Amino acid sequence: MSSDSTHEQLLARIAQLEQENDKLTRMKDALIERVESSSTVRTAPYAAFEHSVVLAEQVRERTEALNTALAELKRSNFALKQANQEAATAHQRLIDAIESISDAFVLFDKQRRILLFNSRFREYWEGTGTEIERGTTIQDVSRLAIECGVILEEHVGRGDEATVYRLATGRWVQVSERHTGEGGLVILYTDITDLKASEAAQREQALAQKSRLLQSTVDNLSQGVALVNPDGCLEVWNDRFLELTHVQAADGMPFDQLLQQSEVALLTPELRDSTGKCLHEMEQRLSDGRVLEIRTHPMPSGGFVNTYTDITERYQYAETLRENEHWLRLITDHVPALIAYVGENGCFQFTNQVYDDWYGWPRGTLIGQSIRQVHGDQLYGRLEPYIQRALGGENTTFEIDEYNAAGETRHMLKSYVPNLDGEGRAVGFFVLIRDITERKRTAMALQQAYQNLEQRVRERTSELTEVNQQLRQEIDERREIEARLLEAKQDAEQANLSKTKFLAAVSHDLLQPLNAARLFTGALLEQAMPERIGSLICSVSNSLQDVETLLGTLVDISKLDAGVIKPDISAFRLNELLDTLAAEYNQVAAAEGLRFRFRGSDAVVVSDATLLARILRNFLTNALRYTPSGGEILLGCRRRGDKLLIEVWDTGSGIPADKLTEIFQEFRRIPNTNHQQDKGLGLGLAIVDKISHMLEHPIKVRSREGVGSVFSVELPVGRLNPQSFTPRFREPGIDNQLQGARIWMVDNDAAICAGMATLLGGWGCDVVTALGLEDLQQQLSVGSEPLDLLIADYHLDDGATGIDLVRDILQQRSDTPPVLMITANYSNELKQEVKEQGYLLMNKPIRPLKLKATLAHLLQGRS
Repeated sequence: MSSDSTHEQLLARIAQLEQENDKLTRMKDALIERVESSSTVRTAPYAAFEHSVVLAEQVRERTEALNTALAELKRSNFALKQANQEAATAHQRLIDAIESISDAFVLFDKQRRILLFNSRFREYWEGTGTEIERGTTIQDVSRLAIECGVILEEHVGRGDEATVYRLATGRWVQVSERHTGEGGLVILYTDITDLKASEAAQREQALAQKSRLLQSTVDNLSQGVALVNPDGCLEVWNDRFLELTHVQAADGMPFDQLLQQSEVALLTPELRDSTGKCLHEMEQRLSDGRVLEIRTHPMPSGGFVNTYTDITERYQYAETLRENEHWLRLITDHVPALIAYVGENGCFQFTNQVYDDWYGWPRGTLIGQSIRQVHGDQLYGRLEPYIQRALGGENTTFEIDEYNAAGETRHMLKSYVPNLDGEGRAVGFFVLIRDITERKRTAMALQQAYQNLEQRVRERTSELTEVNQQLRQEIDERREIEARLLEAKQDAEQANLSKTKFLAAVSHDLLQPLNAARLFTGALLEQAMPERIGSLICSVSNSLQDVETLLGTLVDISKLDAGVIKPDISAFRLNELLDTLAAEYNQVAAAEGLRFRFRGSDAVVVSDATLLARILRNFLTNALRYTPSGGEILLGCRRRGDKLLIEVWDTGSGIPADKLTEIFQEFRRIPNTNHQQDKGLGLGLAIVDKISHMLEHPIKVRSREGVGSVFSVELPVGRLNPQSFTPRFREPGIDNQLQGARIWMVDNDAAICAGMATLLGGWGCDVVTALGLEDLQQQLSVGSEPLDLLIADYHLDDGATGIDLVRDILQQRSDTPPVLMITANYSNELKQEVKEQGYLLMNKPIRPLKLKATLAHLLQGRS
């Protein structure tokens, strides 16, 4: 209990005792007076006196009690005075204590009203016009601090962290709160300005250190890095960025203006592609052959970071992998058997085109599916024992009946070959399937016929004993006739084969003089001459072109029949072929008064570009031939899943329905009323038919008489091989590359040597021609004379080859100049042999423009 409440109770007790004492005094006086004034008739005076004595004794006792109470009151007043003095002293000490601390101090009661605060707290309010007094609530203090601008910022602490304020004076204070025992609240405001300044200095130092580390890190990155601030200006970059983009950067320079110095494209997070989607990365091929990968990354605070990576080697490596994959797929796709690979989990990991087509699955959809799911439970139950044997490491071959995509029952010969790892465990198996239905049917038919024959013989033996002898004679005669017919057929086939082999073999000798004539006319066309002579030379060139076409057609038919031509399958962009054909036939169509339209495709296809071009040229030539003036021709492409359809439309006279299959036979032609002097032999579509079967590219035709025709060829879609990437030289620099080039040309045909010397000399080359190595050695020193390029014919005299000649020449030299090998041999074996030697191959007859471009490409690196 406090001293104030004790003092108040004592005062109340004293007042009560004084009232009782006053009452007793009045009673005593009344009694005495009553006794003294009582009547003499009173019968008991002594009793009254005795009663008064008793009352007097009570008054005395009360008086003593009152005196005791007064003494106690005096002692209480003294103690209260002493307690008040001690309380005043303690209060002053408390004030002195809170004034002595360096923090601002505020004490609140239970109702959160101010009881006490020190001068440091009052200093916060100086100059604000607001006076803080006792009784002000804590809510009013917070409100006034914000309204008067005492507090500029408030950072509320999380968890155990304290709240921090930034004041209008620029000082920082930290708030600490503590509850008192009576439910009050003490708040201390600690000045942490120096601590904040120290932290800021440390942060700035750390930020500077991080900036240095960041710049050092950026400078050591293999990527080019550019940091652009929210204003679009360059802030941070490294030397790799300058090296890749070839720009001169300056701090604060607008990024878009900076990249105007370079051919590198500008990429920002706001850039969108043709579909409206944000473009965050792109690949760009530069004019020097480099390929850059550019990525942009938006920053949360605005601006963005761009990275620039030279991926030329990675791009070429990826192209190489894709080419190897395509080569593998092309090889398997052209094998006349069903080929697949199944992993140990029973899922397909590879199927060739024949496999997909036989089962009627779209290209590539079998990959990842289980063999049970593909073939169904019933067929899988029949295959499972063989699958288990293959996964057990055993080669197994068996025959089985299956349904193909057309619903036909076919008899298949299957082989499962396990794929063993280094430990001899089967990790999958190869599937090789051949359709032996026809062979099986033939065997069964022979067996049935044999059984029927035996039955008939047994039934009629007794009746036809005599007739049997006659039949045996007839059989002998028939066998003799069949033997003669077979011998005649073999003679005819041998004669036909000899004819085709002869034409294929003499193609080199047939093309030699034609090649020389083409070189001479090409050289003449390079020269300035009167218009009349130039016209004559153009006519000669066109005639030679016609001869080349007719001769090439006959030779191609012969080579196709003899099996000399083998397809060179590779992946390439279709537009690389179609753009050239479109440009060529656009001019031809315009000269014929026809409208030519072209719809190309940038898809990558798998085929032999040369043979495919031959198919399309025949389609386009027929369209030009049978379309009257004023008509229209369209060359276009259609995508069909993993296939691509190339179509040639025309508005010509059309083809009768009964002739649609006949036109693909040799020397069969539809009468053409548009070109009376048509020089065609009727072999173009026959060649197309043979090439399409060789490439396994189905061809189709549909036509309406009087309306027009549509010819199409279907080929598979693929992916590019990295090795197909070759730097392109610029057309304007071709002549500069050839000027003064020192070239040796060796060919056993003197006419070709003369034609080549004339043509190359007209292009500014320094040419030396020879008929062989000895002839070349007589003209110059093979080992020491300067040489930029060596051209050699593959077939030389006395069984020598151009590869032998080049090897003998290079053995005598310390340098290795580029080599161009020329031949009329189209075999794949020769192509592979020349490729392995690192030489470039061209086939005869040589076209001057193509030769010129090829020479410029080979001479790019000469000094």
